[in-house]
Amino acid sequence: MDKRRRRGYAGGMFIDRVRVWAKAGKGGDGCSSFRREKYVPKGGPDGGDGGKGGDVVIEVDMQLNNLQHLKFQPHQYAGKGANGQGSMKTGKSAPTLLIKVPPGTLVYWLPTAPENFERAVDLELGEVAADMVEPGQRFTLAAGGRGGRGNLHFKSSVNQAPRRRELGFAGEQKQYYFELKSIAEVGLVGFPNAGKSSLLAAISHAHPKIAPYPFTTLNPIIGLVEGENFRRFTVADIPGLLEGAHEGVGLGFDFLRHIERCKLLVFVLDMAGTEGRDPVEDYRKLRAELKLYDETLAERPFIIVANKMDVPEAAGHLKIFKKKFRQKIVPVSARQREEIETLKLTLAERLTPS
Repeated sequence: MDKRRRRGYAGGMFIDRVRVWAKAGKGGDGCSSFRREKYVPKGGPDGGDGGKGGDVVIEVDMQLNNLQHLKFQPHQYAGKGANGQGSMKTGKSAPTLLIKVPPGTLVYWLPTAPENFERAVDLELGEVAADMVEPGQRFTLAAGGRGGRGNLHFKSSVNQAPRRRELGFAGEQKQYYFELKSIAEVGLVGFPNAGKSSLLAAISHAHPKIAPYPFTTLNPIIGLVEGENFRRFTVADIPGLLEGAHEGVGLGFDFLRHIERCKLLVFVLDMAGTEGRDPVEDYRKLRAELKLYDETLAERPFIIVANKMDVPEAAGHLKIFKKKFRQKIVPVSARQREEIETLKLTLAERLTPS
C-alpha cells in the first residue's frame, strides 16, 4: 500500500488521519403477545415489531478543520432499537449516531478483521467509500439492524395463535480510515522561513503563528481572502518543505496531501536569500519535490511570489531569477504589506474561469 498512509501526525493536536470502528445498533426484538380483554378472551396475536437499530452516519461540518475529536473516540456505537410490545405497539427506533467531519475528508473502507483493529499497523485500504466535500453532505458508515417481527405477522389459517416472533437483526459493523485533505483554492508552497505564514496573514483573515525561525507552522492553516467584486477564495498554508519531502523528510507527505485539491499553487520564495539560500535552487527543488510526490501537482497552474523584497539583496536576486525563468512573478513584502493588493488581484484573476 501507499506508505504515505501508514503514518499519522499527532503533533500539536492537529489530527488529519484516524481509524474508526462503526457499529450500528441492533434491531429491537419482536413481541409475542395475545389480545386479552374482558369480553375478548381469545382475541388472537397482537405482538408488535421491534424498532430499527440506530445508523452510524457522518456529516460534513464546515466549522471543523481536523479529526481530533475522533482520535480518542475511534469506536462509534449506535443504540439498540426498542422491543415491540403488546397491543400491536412497535418499538421505538434508535436515533442516528451523527458524527461530524471537516470538509475534504476521504473515507476508505478497511477490510481488516475487527479483532485486529487496535493492532493493525500497515493498513490495507479498501476502496474509497466517500469523499466528503459539500456542506451538510452525509454518508452512512453502518446501517442499523431491522427490528424483529411480532407474532402478529405469523398468524395463518392453520395457526391462529402463533407464539413465534423474530429477534432483532444485528446492525452493520465496519472499519474505516479517514484521511483529511484540506479544501482550499490556493496552496502556498515553500521552504521553511520563506514567509508563507506572514503572507497568509497579510492577504487573509487568518492569524497563523509567525516567528523568525523555521517550522513555526506545524499544521495546515486555511485563510479566507476577500477580493474585489465580492470575490472570495480560500488559501492554505502548509508547513515548510525540505528536500526529500516526497519521501517523508521533515513533515513531508504528512502535509503535501493538503494541497492536492488546490486549483492554484503559489511558490513562495525568500528572494532575499536571508538564510544563505539561493532562490533559483529553491524554486527548482520545490518543483522537483512536487513532481516526485505527484506528477499531476507539477502540472497544476501556479504563480511565483518573490517575498522579502524589502531586504536590499532581494532586487539583485530577482533580476537573476527573471533571466532564468519566464514565469508569472509577483514581488511582495509580506512583512511590510507591500504589493499585497496586487497579489490578491492576481490570485483572483487566475482563479476566475476564462
